[in-house]
Amino acid sequence: MSTEQLEQRWWHDAVVYQIYPRSFNDVNGDGIGDIPGIIEKLDYIQGLGANVIWLSPVYKSPMDDNGYDISGYREIAPEFGTMADMEVLLKEADRRGIKIVMDLVVNHTSDEHPWFIESKSSKDNPKRDWYIWKDPKEDGSEPNNWESFFKPKAWTLDEATGQYYLHLFSNKQPDLNWANPEVREAIYDMMHFWLKKGLGGFRMDVINMIGKPSDFPDATIFDSGVAGWEHWSNNLLAHQYLREMHEKVLKHYDVLTVGETPFTTTLDGRYYSHPARNEISMIFQFEHVSIDREEHNAVKKDFDLVQYKEIMSRWQEDLYQKGWNSLYWSNHDQPRTVSRYGSDSPEYRVISAKMLGTVLHMMSGTPYIYQGEEIGMTNKHFNNIEEFNDLMAKFHYQKMLQRGISDEDAIAFLNDFSRDHARVPVQWDNSEHAGFTTGTPWLPVNQNYADINAEQAINDESSIYHHYRQLIALRKSDEFGKVIVYGDHTLLDPQDSEVYAYIRSIDGKSLLTIANFSSQTVQRTYPYSVKQIVINNYPGSLSSIHNIELKPYQALVIEI
Repeated sequence: MSTEQLEQRWWHDAVVYQIYPRSFNDVNGDGIGDIPGIIEKLDYIQGLGANVIWLSPVYKSPMDDNGYDISGYREIAPEFGTMADMEVLLKEADRRGIKIVMDLVVNHTSDEHPWFIESKSSKDNPKRDWYIWKDPKEDGSEPNNWESFFKPKAWTLDEATGQYYLHLFSNKQPDLNWANPEVREAIYDMMHFWLKKGLGGFRMDVINMIGKPSDFPDATIFDSGVAGWEHWSNNLLAHQYLREMHEKVLKHYDVLTVGETPFTTTLDGRYYSHPARNEISMIFQFEHVSIDREEHNAVKKDFDLVQYKEIMSRWQEDLYQKGWNSLYWSNHDQPRTVSRYGSDSPEYRVISAKMLGTVLHMMSGTPYIYQGEEIGMTNKHFNNIEEFNDLMAKFHYQKMLQRGISDEDAIAFLNDFSRDHARVPVQWDNSEHAGFTTGTPWLPVNQNYADINAEQAINDESSIYHHYRQLIALRKSDEFGKVIVYGDHTLLDPQDSEVYAYIRSIDGKSLLTIANFSSQTVQRTYPYSVKQIVINNYPGSLSSIHNIELKPYQALVIEI
């Protein structure tokens, strides 16, 4: 199938920059990032070359889960600003050719949302059926054995009405009942409200979990995630609701939609993102960020490059002309990229961060850059559980202790993988609190901000920031844009545990990406002739790759 048969869309060559507002930039000095702080940094994002901002939730919320528990879908949380600020952000971003994509969190609301307050008030309230209420079993226990991501059980008993309500996350995040057409209409109406303001689309939080089977059967699979997932993730109902959402809302706008979809295969990816199915633009899959840990068992494993290459190549090839990939190393739920996959040592931090950026940005799909990734921000060290903020970190800590893991080992696991690493404030300069705030930051900044900050990166032509600018410019260039965006993908040497090499080709043009994932110098041979070196994270050039010496964490893109 040729590229002409895959209808070209504006988001195919887009690059998305994710902002976690609480930690991005604070202008009013209360220690919490805000919308005026984002407006202040739009030129920075434009300078990087990103043309879409994914904005994590800024809606009204009690902030039990940092904004993913929404109590007002059409209101802005006061700590982030006002609706007027939001409208200025949309306008100022548009003026710079940047689209804003907001989080759509509609699997659940906050328990403080007016809908749930009504639903909980009595069994015969008109909104009772807007959420999922069930009678206890005869012995008074939960309706089934499903687990929650943040609590041991997915059900909480409401003493007043004698029924349980379902929550796949915190008990302050009750699940909406998508089987109720009134719920769906209310959500679609809210989506129109935002899209009419000029929004560029939605990142859809756990959107593959919205379809719940009507018989609520017990879980039978307990060794691969949260018990119950085989019933409520990626089922036919989720696809049916998404097609209805497309028909009622999305087809009326030219927008980017990306679904957060744990537990997905490449076949699921095609179901969600094939243009002819009329569901969504692309999904976030999680296979590649599950290599080095069993998240729900809190077990750390070694990163396996062979396995990583197999996963990424399979997604590149299986979705080629049949859907669309999203590309990411990290986000607000993952630890820092360079600490996890490269080296955050002073010797190799910059070079390995450039290597990781190169590997990802030369693939087909829409790349996502998480705030601070472009300057090589690293994981922060936490000393004890009190220093962590995240609900999931605290839940996993308790689970580890119950399994007999020592406090020391539990904290070590969280120091590798906690979501708090991504939520530490962005390091803008070497002034107090890294220039994030004039007040006291809601989460203390990483101590290394004097050496690692945006001001330093912008002023250093050899920085990670400028390398990312080059990668983004290549994707949008006349010379190489088509091969990067639409080329096919061929993995070389799948069993090589140190070097990742792949070729992208289209219309007689080919780019070879070679990346050394090790801290050792290695020799490799490739039977191609070099037309030109397109990008190299080390200085110098080469005329042949028949016997190439790859320095530690070296990455090259070569036209062959």
